Amino acid sequence: MNTMRIIPAIDIINGKCVRLTKGDYSTKIVYNEDPLEVAKQYEDHGIQYLHLVDLDGARSNRIYNYNILEKIASKTNLHIDFGGGLKSDDDVEIAFSSGAKQITGGSIAVKDPKMFLKWLREYGRERIILGADAINEKIAVSGWLEESNKEAIPFIQYYQKLGIKYVISTDIAKDGMLEGPSFDLYKKILSEIPNINLIASGGITSISDIEDLNEMGCEGAIIGKAIYENRISLKELEKFV
Repeated sequence: MNTMRIIPAIDIINGKCVRLTKGDYSTKIVYNEDPLEVAKQYEDHGIQYLHLVDLDGARSNRIYNYNILEKIASKTNLHIDFGGGLKSDDDVEIAFSSGAKQITGGSIAVKDPKMFLKWLREYGRERIILGADAINEKIAVSGWLEESNKEAIPFIQYYQKLGIKYVISTDIAKDGMLEGPSFDLYKKILSEIPNINLIASGGITSISDIEDLNEMGCEGAIIGKAIYENRISLKELEKFV
């Protein structure tokens, strides 16, 4: 049994570490003024990966908090995947030159597939992650403010055929609720789309959730609020590292 990658999340608004519930900006809680401090704590516990989300970027039309990305990338050795509001070639270039190892494209893959596929061609499948965030198994876009008419599974299948290797899937109804992840959705994705590297995100609340996702065959798990709310300690995560 492979050990799944543990990927803590840092979500940024106005340069601060925050969490939302179900992607709703009005539910914002600031957990730390200094994202670098949080990233260093992760690294001190042997964690190697970080999912950094630019929430300001997700609801505007451009990359926004790339200075935070640059700061964390230059002062830690974390392998950072960066997402939120990447809409143009310039945005992606800024993200990579600021130190991102991978970027996640969600809304763009729905709204401008041509652009997204160009990135996939230019940067390759190790560096471009498909964001497949869903409400009722339909893909959501624009910082989750809109639901598209695209079904999650065919959407992922389409991009896998075109070369996508990594997919982050969040069930928005579960996000930030601390009620457990969307096991049914992930089972479905893994059974219908073999060979996809599925990164589960949203709702992870306990170490047993992580064990279950690992057992199920997820390649990675993104953990956010559960760490901040001390449901899962960094110490406990060390055994997965």
